[in-house]
Amino acid sequence: MGSFKGHALPGTLFLVVGLWHVWSCVFRHVSNPKAFRVRVWSPVPGFEGKLKHLELYVITVGAFIDLCIELLYSPHLKLFVNGVLNPAHMNDFEHSGMLLMFFIFGLVALLSEKTSFLPLPEGALCLIAATAFCAEYLLFYFHSTTHKGLEGYYHLLLVLLIGLCIASTVAGALLPTSFPIDLCSGIAITLQGLWFYQTAFTLYGPSMPDGCQLKGGDIACNSVESEARGEYLANIQLFSLVLGVLALVVGSYGFAARQFGHSELRSLRVSQEE
Repeated sequence: MGSFKGHALPGTLFLVVGLWHVWSCVFRHVSNPKAFRVRVWSPVPGFEGKLKHLELYVITVGAFIDLCIELLYSPHLKLFVNGVLNPAHMNDFEHSGMLLMFFIFGLVALLSEKTSFLPLPEGALCLIAATAFCAEYLLFYFHSTTHKGLEGYYHLLLVLLIGLCIASTVAGALLPTSFPIDLCSGIAITLQGLWFYQTAFTLYGPSMPDGCQLKGGDIACNSVESEARGEYLANIQLFSLVLGVLALVVGSYGFAARQFGHSELRSLRVSQEE
């Protein structure tokens, strides 16, 4: 079960953060490649430092708003029925747990950056972010809502993208000077956001594959062939998104290197080739 808005809202958050992560990673590398460090969040330059922590506020506030929607609005404040959690909204409660982890990450990062109460190194923040992605991975892998058929296939691909987010974030804590790992993290987050959108448009929007339809919150296909055709379409969609994001990354790097490239950038590349 799901909805267009239920996929589009988290998709927007992941997409915005992922695109910003990609650009910031590229900009920081071309500006000073020798001083490059992995960052689990990227400060916004300029504006006299007033927007420096904007990304963390987007993560914290966005996760909190989505958390309230899943925990309070979706079950219409009926959290308990006959003394137990409302069984009709277990998926909403599970989503709330995932969003709570991202809210905690954003809050901890803000406390670490803006106060002296919790001075955590960047590697520790990477591991906290990886924990939030792990919670998301476990949520979609062991979902109380049984994802079968075409819907299950779309969520399987989503789980693979979340796994890539986990791996790249943990690797960033272990290899804090690696530009490819930091870039991979931004790409994985961007792809996750795009795949949320793709799922929303395909399963709950105007792009439903022929022979499949939405019935009572579930995706039903008329035949095995229709379901297989929908899965093939999902493969093509994911390939197209990966290709598009890679083209965007290459274009961004070329633009950033031309506009903001450090004088050491070319010599560093030559030394690496040698």
